[in-house]
Amino acid sequence: MDHQPKFFENLSGTGKAIGVLTSGGDAQGMNAAVRAVVRMGIYVKAKVYFVYEGYQGMVDGGDNIVEVSWESVSSILQVGGTVIGSARCKAFRTREGRLQAAYNLVQRGITNLCVIGGDGSLTGANLFREEWSGLLEELAQKGKIDEEAVKKYAYLNIVGMVGSIDNDFCGTDMTIGTDSALHRIIEVVDAIMTTAQSHQRTFVLEVMGRHCGYLALVSALACGADWVFIPEYPPEEGWEDSMCVKLSENRARKKRLNIIIVAEGAIDCHNKPITSEKVKDLVVQRLGFDTRVTILGHVQRGGTPSAFDRILASRMGVEAVLALLEATPDTPACVVSLSGNQAVRLPLMECVQMTQEVQKAMDEGRFVEAVRLRGRSFENNLNTYKLLSHKRPDAELPKTNFNVAILNVGAPAAGMNAAVRAAVRVGITEGHKMFAVIDGFEGFARGKIKEISWGDVGGWTGQGGSILGTKRTLPAKYLEKIADQMRTYNINALMVIGGFEAYLGLLELSAAREKYDEFCVPMVMVPATVSNNVPGSDFSIGADTALNTITDTCDRIKQSASGTKRRVFIIETMGGYCGYLANMGALAAGADAAYIFEEQFDIRELQANVEHLTEKMKTSIQRGLVLRNENSNENYTTDFIYQLYSEEGKGVFDCRKNVLGHMQQGGAPSPFDRNFGTKISAKAMQWISKKLKETYRKGKVFANTDDSVCLLGMRRRNLVFQPVAELKNETDFVHRIPKEQWWLKLRPLMKILAKYKTSYDVSDSGQLEHVAMHSPKEAETGAI
Repeated sequence: MDHQPKFFENLSGTGKAIGVLTSGGDAQGMNAAVRAVVRMGIYVKAKVYFVYEGYQGMVDGGDNIVEVSWESVSSILQVGGTVIGSARCKAFRTREGRLQAAYNLVQRGITNLCVIGGDGSLTGANLFREEWSGLLEELAQKGKIDEEAVKKYAYLNIVGMVGSIDNDFCGTDMTIGTDSALHRIIEVVDAIMTTAQSHQRTFVLEVMGRHCGYLALVSALACGADWVFIPEYPPEEGWEDSMCVKLSENRARKKRLNIIIVAEGAIDCHNKPITSEKVKDLVVQRLGFDTRVTILGHVQRGGTPSAFDRILASRMGVEAVLALLEATPDTPACVVSLSGNQAVRLPLMECVQMTQEVQKAMDEGRFVEAVRLRGRSFENNLNTYKLLSHKRPDAELPKTNFNVAILNVGAPAAGMNAAVRAAVRVGITEGHKMFAVIDGFEGFARGKIKEISWGDVGGWTGQGGSILGTKRTLPAKYLEKIADQMRTYNINALMVIGGFEAYLGLLELSAAREKYDEFCVPMVMVPATVSNNVPGSDFSIGADTALNTITDTCDRIKQSASGTKRRVFIIETMGGYCGYLANMGALAAGADAAYIFEEQFDIRELQANVEHLTEKMKTSIQRGLVLRNENSNENYTTDFIYQLYSEEGKGVFDCRKNVLGHMQQGGAPSPFDRNFGTKISAKAMQWISKKLKETYRKGKVFANTDDSVCLLGMRRRNLVFQPVAELKNETDFVHRIPKEQWWLKLRPLMKILAKYKTSYDVSDSGQLEHVAMHSPKEAETGAI
């Protein structure tokens, strides 16, 4: 990678024309991608055209291909589906159709296409690109265009973005729309769970995914379903008996409801379909349970895009424009993908070929291969589901005689309970005795410790807050009492799920090892805080749920202004000194500015923002949104900014302010947080088992090295264990934030999309990678 920052200012789009189209099935977040392409294109002085109704519009031409302005994409960020339309197009599959499409593009000078769709749409785009020069020659022979046009428009550049709720495209961890579809599914599952519990019912839920089981698998993980059917992993012979035994065992354990999730393309090992009706009939005939089927259908495609999808689509849209500006006649058509936490470019046809390989493997019954080809993220989800959903009989479980304690520390964060559930179940599977500590380190000192079993954590994934209770208290003043409790209960390892206090707590416990042997045990921390301010991890459990709360609130607030003329809203978010929520919330909600501690601002900047909004109010967009992180500046408070804007905006716009407060910590966890919490916690527990084996000597556990106290975090593309002692150098302890934060690189995106002039470092992008290299051996991504 080029270590000198490289800025995109050198990439001018002057004289270039970019066409943007959405094709195939619609997906939430497509509009955010269209908006980003349009605004980034205009920002670099290119002309940008909408191609309405996908390839059909390109073939029909006329009013279907229209040059657009900055305002054309205002207020579409929060809209589901695609505002420029999508259609299946038979004509484009013929050479005649493509010839007509080429003519329509050349008429407008468009030689750069940004295609947002599934693998079929992208394959079509690639064929179009390969035929382009031949099509132009043919148009010249027919006298439709002259030789000069053939030379001038000799090459067509194509960049794809994958919009598909099924997440069925190889080479990217997440496709645009998948996270939103999971939100719809989980909302339905949470609603069904309450009614099913009232009546002791079994629910069979059918979700989309004709060829890909991603939605079914991840929603099963996120709601702790009893059984899941997916096309890539058919059940073994005799599954009917196994499933019925499992359902009746769960009932016997006083579980009042059963959830079975079926992907619409589910099959058995003989490639015969398994339908939701078939599963229902089986349960009714064999067990006599009251069983209902719910087919989610197109509900999954609908609704507002989640914060994750808006940010993903905005990042990809900007990256797509950069890729088009840098494209040469020799660059292959590429697709902008997400790997872990990074936007990368991959050759389009490599991804398409790999996607087709999956289908081929499934058709030929090579299911293990199909799962592997789906990528690390899919494989990890499947393994985690298998680990957590089926309890082996006690007689089959290993016995290690190790006792592991779990506690939550700091403020509550949505997803903590999913993390506790995963840790308890993996711990039991590994043969340990699991203990729950109530109310953090304070409860630990008071002996509020109890053994916790497999069944005790059933149904925890969807619960918000912290069921174990959590406190911000640090262990320093209770060291002796905590050491006593560890001796009393013979605790051999600790797992701490929490925020910055959890990190400080582990530092204090490891420092106390010299005095207390009881602390010479493996300890691991899993980051969980809405502020996302823990060093060593790009993401914390709970931050995604908080971000969705902020985004939803901003949507409602913006909507409330639609009947009012010219209004600016100032919204205060949580996060301590960390500006993650304010910055990412601003990107997801399409805000005009975000004030954060990490980027100092003064009265001149405030003045510039007011002037910017005053100019904006002269256009057809007559509302503004400004986010402020709670501790961004001690003097420029939310009240001060509100008063300043109110005074300076007099006669042009009026102001309202809103402090979001603790609602950001509450609510049911988002699918991302349930899954991230589940996967990261399961991995942390496996690390504990490994460390216990390594440090067990002469009948006791003794661990006193730095690498036995770790934090498990998501860094760029990998989940990594880092000794907390080593993270000290990366921490600003006064402001409780990491010294370097990845998301600050996305700050210019928000400014560009809000029409500010800014510099954007593109050193990280521009490298075309290959699909095979795309999954490093140890990479386990943060994509859910």
